[in-house]
Amino acid sequence: MAESESKKVKLVPEYLLKKRKAYQAIKATQAKIALREKRQVSKGRPLRFKRLEDFLKESHKKHRDETRLRRAEHRPAAPLPPEKNKLAFVVLIRLIKGVSPKVMKVIRMMRLKKTFSGSFVKINKTSMAMMKMVEPYVAWGFPNLKSVRELILKRGQTRIGRRGVPLTDNNLIEQHMGKHDIICLEDLIHEIYCVGRSFRAANNFLLPFQLSVPRHAAKDKAGILKDVGNPGFRGTDINSIIRLLN
Repeated sequence: MAESESKKVKLVPEYLLKKRKAYQAIKATQAKIALREKRQVSKGRPLRFKRLEDFLKESHKKHRDETRLRRAEHRPAAPLPPEKNKLAFVVLIRLIKGVSPKVMKVIRMMRLKKTFSGSFVKINKTSMAMMKMVEPYVAWGFPNLKSVRELILKRGQTRIGRRGVPLTDNNLIEQHMGKHDIICLEDLIHEIYCVGRSFRAANNFLLPFQLSVPRHAAKDKAGILKDVGNPGFRGTDINSIIRLLN
């Protein structure tokens, strides 16, 4: 009888078992992270070699931009387009690697971070000067109502937190833009196209449009679309570019 009592297993409370299991899981995770970091340190990051031709190409592009901007300072300012053209659409169609810091600053102000990204710009004296600075890298012109509508309906997004959210719900638009009397998608399209009083707020509400490149499009050696054509002012022909890339 005494032997059977001595052989009884002591029961462990349930909360202690859960605590031990959680502790073991934490230690296992820490061990995996430590092993991963050790491998990364021992392996090291691969060296990124840069060819001499790339340095020369970037230096030449930077020098060319600085020379072009210096000459443009002594030229008369670009004339403003007719009053009926208040809105422009800008598309980045050239690689901006190695450009002048001034050019890069203007491109960032236009929120053109990637090739074939586009945004709306209000036409005024300042924006025309900015267009001249980035003219070798962008195509811009005057979009019609159909192009503005198709862009916003198909690729319109806004930023909620850290992620882009498609504009598919009028309640979302009313929640963020109701104070500007913009309560639906049609109001947003009208405000952008007509360049109303709340154009700046409406344009900032929209994320830059990341346009797509069709697979069948012909490309040159640099990987740039031949169908898009040369950069610079395109007038109403910007609508054909929007149709191609939208």
